[in-house]
Amino acid sequence: MSYGTETPESWAALAVTPGIAVVGLGGAGSEAVHDLVGLGIPGVRSLAVNTDAKHLVRMGVDEKILLGHRELKGRGSGGDRASVLRAAEEAKEELLRRLAPFEIVFLLAGLGGGTGSALLPFLSRELRATETLPIPVIFLPFQVELESNPNRRGNVEATVDDLEEMGGLLLALANEKLRRFERLPIHRVFQVRNAYLHSLVTSLLDMVENPSQLNVDLASLKNHLREAGLSTLVVGEYHISEPERLVQQALAESLLDYHLPERPSALVHLDGGSNLTLRTLDRVLRTMRRSLGDPERLVFGTRVRPEPREVVHLTAVVGGLKAHTVRDAVGVPSARAEPEVAR
Repeated sequence: MSYGTETPESWAALAVTPGIAVVGLGGAGSEAVHDLVGLGIPGVRSLAVNTDAKHLVRMGVDEKILLGHRELKGRGSGGDRASVLRAAEEAKEELLRRLAPFEIVFLLAGLGGGTGSALLPFLSRELRATETLPIPVIFLPFQVELESNPNRRGNVEATVDDLEEMGGLLLALANEKLRRFERLPIHRVFQVRNAYLHSLVTSLLDMVENPSQLNVDLASLKNHLREAGLSTLVVGEYHISEPERLVQQALAESLLDYHLPERPSALVHLDGGSNLTLRTLDRVLRTMRRSLGDPERLVFGTRVRPEPREVVHLTAVVGGLKAHTVRDAVGVPSARAEPEVAR
């Protein structure tokens, strides 16, 4: 029975998959989006925004935006965040016209250069004033870059300060952790990083797009983030017989070392087959509580597929990260250091 003038057709329109975009900012961010498109993210719009026209031309994405035509003339920013911010202010109306219609926008940028470092906090702040959920994704430089280039270090510090002050969901991948793959060719190493990012993005989208028995939808995610402060995302997949290992793997394999307060928050989603039992769910949640030091708030959802599965997939948004978490991960000293509980 329906009430009012709504029809099943109108309900179906409301159930359409939320609009999702992945946006590369600057050179490294655009390259990462180019790789994500190659790996496949069905139904997701891809964009690249840059001040370097030559680099922008060769990106295989749906839409391209060149900033700073007059001042920068398509030749890049030369590491100058101020010139990029001026260009972004001039183009703000156009940028929001392109991005604000989406419900979730992943903003990808490598820190250190001028374009990505300036655009990431700028667009995150502007999109937060709309109904769009911006998710900044940062690639932190290698230590040698921070040690040998004061300008790049300054750009990293300024961007990190802005993002951590804003809070919300922040995905930070540290290039320094890629040293574990140092025997691979350089292009393959960055493909490994981007494949890991692909798993994060697709896991989060799968969690909020597809209905579950115990549901975690986009509204639930937004509500959780509103209260959780600075948050990050972890994913893992393990055999159904070892749910404790599943949690340990998800937390251990993050490409960012982070620090937690004594009682963080967590939104946990478990995806398994028809053989997923209540006991397995209970073991996962209990292990998560122990691993996170008895979180202040734990919200969970589950999806049970119609066929049996030997593996269970875990997606978790962990909130309440300490201020200057990202600085600590790349060894950038903090003037406001305080005792922390390490993961």
